[in-house]
Order: sequence, then structure tokens, then C-alpha cells
Amino acid sequence: MRWQMTLRNDRPASGHTSPITFNKAANQQMSTLKWIRSPLGWFFLLLFLSALPLAGREKDQLSYGEGLIVNIPLPESEVAQVVEDISQNGVIRGTKEYNKDEFVTGAKYAASSRVFPAWDEGGKVFYKVREGAIDPRNFKDGGDVGTLAVRYVVLPQGEKNTVLRINALFKEDFRHTLHQSNGSVESAEYKDIQEHLEAIEVMKQQTAEAQKEREEQLEKKKSLSMLGERLPKVPQTSTSADTQLLEGQVSPAPQAVETPAAESTPPSQPVSGQTLEEHLKDLRRLVERRVKAPGAPLKSAPFHTASTLQPLTAGTEVLILVSTPYWYGVETHEGQHGWMLRDQLEQP
Repeated sequence: MRWQMTLRNDRPASGHTSPITFNKAANQQMSTLKWIRSPLGWFFLLLFLSALPLAGREKDQLSYGEGLIVNIPLPESEVAQVVEDISQNGVIRGTKEYNKDEFVTGAKYAASSRVFPAWDEGGKVFYKVREGAIDPRNFKDGGDVGTLAVRYVVLPQGEKNTVLRINALFKEDFRHTLHQSNGSVESAEYKDIQEHLEAIEVMKQQTAEAQKEREEQLEKKKSLSMLGERLPKVPQTSTSADTQLLEGQVSPAPQAVETPAAESTPPSQPVSGQTLEEHLKDLRRLVERRVKAPGAPLKSAPFHTASTLQPLTAGTEVLILVSTPYWYGVETHEGQHGWMLRDQLEQP
């Protein structure tokens, strides 16, 4: 019996490790254990084990519930005006109801929301809420029917900078379970706000350029008027008010009629066979519009929520200074500058 055991050890059955191979593997395992038990081995082992749960937690935080915080190099008043306008546009971007639409419609502006806790950290707070949203996308473990809400917080940082915080949540009506956004709603809503802010900056620049150009034209017209007073008077060839306006109210010699016209009108020239009066009417049709019935407000800025400078009655003529996809920067006959929606004015 003792011999048989020795025989099996010396001649192992097929498929089993030989004594030599077994001894080599045992030596390698012992070396590995010795390295792990060393100070350097313990250090790398602990580092590896601690990094695994940390990476998981960090990934979860970045994916859900972080919201969006961005610094905008503009005054708080301008940012708050745009955010308020966005909160009233009726749509929530970056999500959709069970793949039905590109975004959620039917949202309403609100001063508060039961989905979010009360905000007490200062700034101006706006909410956009959609009741009865069905399984909105991009919310963690979302489902069922509930309330979809977006909160915007505008915090001033000095006179020229503003911090904007955007968060989105979905709360089920039945289980009252709260689901966090993966950031898609916040990013999409901020993109909409950013586009509005950029458009306003372009409008402001265009308005300033138009005002500067107008002042230069008035200065040239004034200079021509002073020059006309020193020229000898000649009989007027036309008594039309439009012709007098086109000629800068100057009565030069017949061969000099075109000079003041070029100064007081855009650089385009009359077509062949067209009189100066007809040319002026064509130019006016390009830049003048009438207010549609029943009238419309003249806004201080290109926002629905901007303050009203004055109400304009139907048929009131305005001069277009700036044109954008949705708004016109206009001037009234009294010299009042403001903004009006394009569909509030008659088109030529």
C-alpha cells in the first residue's frame, strides 16, 4: 500500500500535473504571495481596490443629477431677461415623451415647483413645468406619468458676469419617485439661451452701427443744407414733398440735383427711366412697414417679456433699422427706437 502511493506520486495519471511542474507552480505562487505581502505590494493592491468603487461613483455623478453651472460674461439683467423668455416658450428640449416628439411641448412658466426644494441661495429663479409628462427620455430609471420641471437660477457675479444654474427633474405622480436628468435637458436648454444671447449681442452691434450711420447722414444733410443757404436761389422744378426730402431740402442748380440725393439715400441709383420721386418710393417700400391690426407693442428689447415702450396702433408706419429672423429693430416717425415681431408688421 505504501508502495502504491509512492508509485502514483512518481507516475501520475494522464491529465495531472507532474511533480516537477507542480513544484515550479508552487514556487511562483509563493513568490507572488511574498511580493503582495511586501510594503510595495500592499500599496498597489490597496490603490487598485480603492480606485474601483471611486470610478463607479464618479461616473454615476457625472451621468445623473449634476445639472449645469456656467459663467456668462454678461450683466445679470440681460441674462435674466433671456432666461425668463426661455422659461415661457412652452417647450423643454433635450427630452421627449416615449420617442413621440423631438422635445416636450405644453410646458408652462411657474414661480415655483413642488418637484424642487425651495431655493434660498439668492439670485433670480425661474421654473418651466410640464404636468402629465409620459415617460420622458434621459432621466434615470424614469417611467410612468409625472411632472417634468426645469429650474433656472441666475446669480450675479459683479457688474459684468453672471452664473447660470440649470437643473431638470422628473417626479412620478403615482409613486412620487424622483428621477434625475443625465444632463441632456440642461445642455439643450442652455444652448437655446446661448443662441438668444448671441443674437442679442449681434442686434446690439447692428443697432449701434445703424445709429452711427444715421447720425452721419444727418450730419451730411445738415452740411448740405448750410451749403444750400449760401447758393443762389433758383426756381424749384418740382414741389413734391418726397423730392424735397430726397434733395435734402436744398435748391441747387438743375445739374447738381443728384448730389444731395446720393447723400440722403442709400447708395442704390434709380433705374433707367425712373424719376427720383419713384425711386424714393421704391426705397421706402423696402425699409418701411405698417403695423398690422389690431396694433402691437413697441418693445425695449427683442423678448416677449421685455417692457413695452409704447403701444402702436394699426397702420402706424415704422422704419426698419435691423432685421433678424424673428424681430425687427425699428424707429417711429417720432424717433423712438424699439423692437417688434416680424409677423406684427405688414410685408411688402
